[in-house]
Amino acid sequence: MAFICSLLSFSLCLLVLVQDCVAQVGFGGQSPWQSSRGFGPGQRACRFEQLSAFEPSRRVQSEAGVTEYYEENNEQLRCAGLSALRRVIEPRGLRLPVYSNTPSLVYIIQGRGLLGVVYPGCPETYQSFQQQFEQEGQESVSSQRPYDEHQKIHRFREGDIIALPAGVTHWSYNDGDIPLVAVTVSDTRNSANQLEPRHREFYLAGRHQSAQFYQETQEFGNNVFSGFDTQLLAEALGLNQELVRRLQSQSDQRGDTVRVEQGLRLLRPARSQEEREQPEEYEPERYPEVGYGQWGPQYRGNFSNGLEENFCTLKIQHNINDPNRADIYNPRGGRITRVNSQKLPILNIVQLSATRGVLRRNTLLSPYWNINAHSLLYVTGGLGRVQIVNHQGKTVFDGQLRQKQILLIPQNYVVLKRADRQQQFEWVSFKTNHNAIVNQFVGKASTVRGLPLDVLRASYRLTIEQARRLKDNRREEVVFLTPSYQRTDEDQSEEYNPELQRDADVSLA
Repeated sequence: MAFICSLLSFSLCLLVLVQDCVAQVGFGGQSPWQSSRGFGPGQRACRFEQLSAFEPSRRVQSEAGVTEYYEENNEQLRCAGLSALRRVIEPRGLRLPVYSNTPSLVYIIQGRGLLGVVYPGCPETYQSFQQQFEQEGQESVSSQRPYDEHQKIHRFREGDIIALPAGVTHWSYNDGDIPLVAVTVSDTRNSANQLEPRHREFYLAGRHQSAQFYQETQEFGNNVFSGFDTQLLAEALGLNQELVRRLQSQSDQRGDTVRVEQGLRLLRPARSQEEREQPEEYEPERYPEVGYGQWGPQYRGNFSNGLEENFCTLKIQHNINDPNRADIYNPRGGRITRVNSQKLPILNIVQLSATRGVLRRNTLLSPYWNINAHSLLYVTGGLGRVQIVNHQGKTVFDGQLRQKQILLIPQNYVVLKRADRQQQFEWVSFKTNHNAIVNQFVGKASTVRGLPLDVLRASYRLTIEQARRLKDNRREEVVFLTPSYQRTDEDQSEEYNPELQRDADVSLA
């Protein structure tokens, strides 16, 4: 009996070990080469025959901020299943509680602030109490009663990527001295969204202001409480009807971002204590699998190894501006910083990832393609030239990109970037896979380096020396390509010659 129990225990341990190994290859049981996104029934295929960069087309002004929307009906964004907006919140500005039908990634371009995220079913872990005095007989008895309690408040700063799952209520507040600027990209084709392939925001407070759409004005609606019968809603909330009318915000003209003149009195650790504490780094061995709690199978994928972590305590942000966190760095070329589900496990649920790029002046980025994701590039600074080529070898985009512009890079399309000669090029890319994979064409660990010399010679009709030069010229460079290589007289003498090539073809055969 003891032997059977020992054998059973060994089998269970082996099963957990195998599952953990699978989890290392792809979280949620999904291979990193695959994506949860695809074409649903009746959805037509996308044809990105001509791409264009564009800026916000719609502007909504609130009391303490402004929101700029990129064209929602744009064919490129709609086909890729992405939505984008840029938001500015003034100091002491509070963005009112809201939730949406799509998961989103937020990149903080400028400023700092506080973010509250309310997960259903999770406890209120921030508590404060006030002293109460009650008379019992001849004595006064002291007791403590809750003054306020709520879920955790997160502090964010410039360079943070913040993950927001679909349907989760959140609010934000600018407690800094300068305007808070952020760009948000939402995935409308995520499996969490079962409404329509459009980004929809459901406000719990405030009232939508009118939007300037080119030269026209478009009226928005009210918050979700405004559609209910006042008496019925009052009964449901246990409030009087006058107070319920305040909740419905019928006459509130402040918009979705309001100014709090005296500032917010929030329950959170002292600022000095926060600054002394080092941010917790993600350690893979501590998080063998992300737990999903009550969030259901639509977020689980097809696999769970049973070693779940509480969803309520998942980290939601990761800074990609810090040079010390760069994944690829060259003091002359620039740096690349990626955040995926291995660094930020909540991205398993959101099914998005991001990359921050800084390209030094006149430096090139090795031609590459995204294997398993579309990429939406937002320019945060500088100027750069970008070329994109499709599967037919046709240039679908060739132009200069500047700050505030966005550009869609379709999956598998080949991209070449070069920074301006006078200023560096900076961007952040939002990718439609929680573990996006990039393939470089030249440089160390690239496609050219992985091909045999004679395959290169036969493919491009080169001499053996030309093929070796193609393979080895950038062999020591990683991603960043310095424009130092110049053609020599020897190169020019080795231009394609049919007679030489015929000899090379014969020797190859």
